[in-house]
Amino acid sequence: MKLWHKNIQIDKEVERFTIGKDREMDLYLAKADVVGSMAHITMLESIGLLTSDELQQLLAELRTIYASIVSGQFVIEEGVEDVHSQVELLLTRKLGDTGKKIHSGRSRNDQVLLDLKLFTREAIQHLVNAVSELIDILISQSNKYQAVLMPGYTHLQIAMPSSFGLWFGAYAESLTDDLQLLLAAYKICNRNPLGSAAGYGSSFPLNRQMTTDLLGFDSMNYNVVYAQMGRGKLERTVGFALAGIAASLSKLAYDACLFNSQNFGFIRLPDQFTTGSSIMPHKKNPDVFELSRAKCNQIQSIPQQITLITNNLPSGYFRDLQITKEIFLPAFDELSDCIRLIALMMHSLEVNEHILDDAKYSLLFSVEKVNELVLQGIPFREAYKQIGMEIEAGNFVAGKKVNHTHEGSIGNLCNDRIKKLKIEIIADFRFEKVNQAIEKLMKG
Repeated sequence: MKLWHKNIQIDKEVERFTIGKDREMDLYLAKADVVGSMAHITMLESIGLLTSDELQQLLAELRTIYASIVSGQFVIEEGVEDVHSQVELLLTRKLGDTGKKIHSGRSRNDQVLLDLKLFTREAIQHLVNAVSELIDILISQSNKYQAVLMPGYTHLQIAMPSSFGLWFGAYAESLTDDLQLLLAAYKICNRNPLGSAAGYGSSFPLNRQMTTDLLGFDSMNYNVVYAQMGRGKLERTVGFALAGIAASLSKLAYDACLFNSQNFGFIRLPDQFTTGSSIMPHKKNPDVFELSRAKCNQIQSIPQQITLITNNLPSGYFRDLQITKEIFLPAFDELSDCIRLIALMMHSLEVNEHILDDAKYSLLFSVEKVNELVLQGIPFREAYKQIGMEIEAGNFVAGKKVNHTHEGSIGNLCNDRIKKLKIEIIADFRFEKVNQAIEKLMKG
């Protein structure tokens, strides 16, 4: 079944090539397609294109289809082009001609764009919850190990004293900033394209504000041409936000692999979280972090991939946009999986609390010694030179205490402020508004 079929037999190879992975990808959009259709037909009834009885029959069947999707029983049948066709086919089987009325006033263009936005909204909500939990774990570990010192590096050379409190907390704040970028992407996503049809509106007196309210959107995409221009832009914009989270996780995974190695020995992973070698019986490999690093690096390519597909397209719809689904839709599962596993690892890793007992780290405290002299009244450059000469002569004696008290330093991590910022950002998503609207629509 094809919604555009006009009694012309399409070449089988052309059909295979043009459908591509759409049937597989559209399963991601199935719930969204049903919810969007429920809002659309509710609006159609309000403008006289459906009777009240027809609306109730359609809504009941759509709820049944939705339940089959949730339970994992929904499939896109062989010979059916996409999720839109499958839903309409199921309705027509049950309700006859009434099922054929649901497409009035819309195109597959605004239908799939709506599906993408509804899917993305829900996926972002799950992602925000997962990132929030990881931030909480990092802050908890930061507080626990605030005073446990470790080397800080620049150029991979021993630099200045750091602490595990700073290390854990740095990634908590990084991910909090990533939530800020995700919020901006969410706000661009949370606008209703339905009613733009093929990108040029409809001669039906559609009530676009009604579907906007029914689906809990902040507003509609007002201009119908711009609504269609949002295809590709949506995926690219959200892709940048996903890439930001992935970049933080990739850097964290790299640190963990480095610090877990015997040459560093800063952290230790529980044995059950490592894998072995087929030839070397002593090996305990940090494969979760290595795979997370690779997956997150791959996710960082998403906005570039989408840009390369879409950046030379004029306004209007083109089939090129179909390919963006293959890049975009699976990324949420991949990223969520990485977050879940990294959270488990960060919660369970063990910290070496005696790293700085090794004499090779004594030069970490050279700046502390310079600052001591400055506090005694010696100009900074003179103090710097004096300590430098002691180091060159091999006479430098380190005191291994630090007294960092300013905001964000070892002695004043500001974790309470990072957590407060996280809470404020998450509140700005206003997920409850969307959830209440969808719940109301589903219940009728």
